Amino acid sequence: MLNISGKRLQELWSSGLRFLGADVAIMGGAMTWVSDSTLVAAISNAGGFGVIACGSMSPDLLSEEITKTKKITSRPFGVNLITVHPQLEALIDVCCQHNISHVVLAGGLPNAQSINKIKSAGIKVIGFAPATIIAKKLIKMGIDALVIEGNEAGGHIGPVSTSVLVQEILPQVRDVPIFVAGGIGRGEAIVSYLEMGAAGCQLGTRFVCATESRAHPNFKKAFLKANARDAIASIQLDPRFPVIPVRALANHATQKFHEIQAEIILRCNSGELPLKEAQLVIEHFWAGSLKSAVIDGDVENGSLMAGQSVGMVTSEQATSEIINELVAQANSYILKRDHSSVLSVGNDD
Repeated sequence: MLNISGKRLQELWSSGLRFLGADVAIMGGAMTWVSDSTLVAAISNAGGFGVIACGSMSPDLLSEEITKTKKITSRPFGVNLITVHPQLEALIDVCCQHNISHVVLAGGLPNAQSINKIKSAGIKVIGFAPATIIAKKLIKMGIDALVIEGNEAGGHIGPVSTSVLVQEILPQVRDVPIFVAGGIGRGEAIVSYLEMGAAGCQLGTRFVCATESRAHPNFKKAFLKANARDAIASIQLDPRFPVIPVRALANHATQKFHEIQAEIILRCNSGELPLKEAQLVIEHFWAGSLKSAVIDGDVENGSLMAGQSVGMVTSEQATSEIINELVAQANSYILKRDHSSVLSVGNDD
């Protein structure tokens, strides 16, 4: 039986629970090479909402991953698709064929055709909004829910912090459920965003060291040793190359990325590479180096994408334990605060 604080938490994220069909309104961030069937199913089975990271998968590979996930969970889960994927339409077809309940469109502004195609199959569509104007535009396009992710997050990031985005967007956008992401590692933070109007939260870094995570032991060890200040954002060397910054743990690959940017810029300036091709070469660096770190365990030369909440990842835990811990922290925070308020009123009397 829920205590008072438990009931309050249920009330706070009730819209998120309804939208996701989950027991707790915690979405798993879609992390390429990490968010596979095993971790996604573990998050959903623990009461959260797992999301498969399609990344650069082919339609056939995505279909296999969805099938694997369905074999180990009967709970709802979603699929994250990158809008610039050259086979986006075919990937959408795969999601429709498998009757996926939710599709997350990330990596750029989705077009109305993609949104309509997904929705026409009865699938709920989630988009990313880095600003109020984009949030409102996505809602007009038919998006069913939004994620607002601050630059404390791991992987590709925007320029604005979570706390600022929340203050900017939540008071102005009430039409659809909004999930907050970026730098969230404890239940108290989840409560604070819920009370500001969020429907739930999305966490990625916190699940990297889950026992069900496929990440290489070396990759997990790097996370367990890291502090918030170790997760740094990459630097863009030339404004002609609008490379989306990436937050990762500082290592040799971090420096190597700067060197590669400089080399590609020189080749572009000399006419050896067209601008668009040069941009693709820079972006492809991260795709390969991330796999080297996550799968092969090369933590020196591979990319260690991590959010600033990495300092709160202190041990390898079962996914269910992580989610239970977050919920317990949220409930404890509400209970202590409400108890303090009651005492304060009593003292005033």
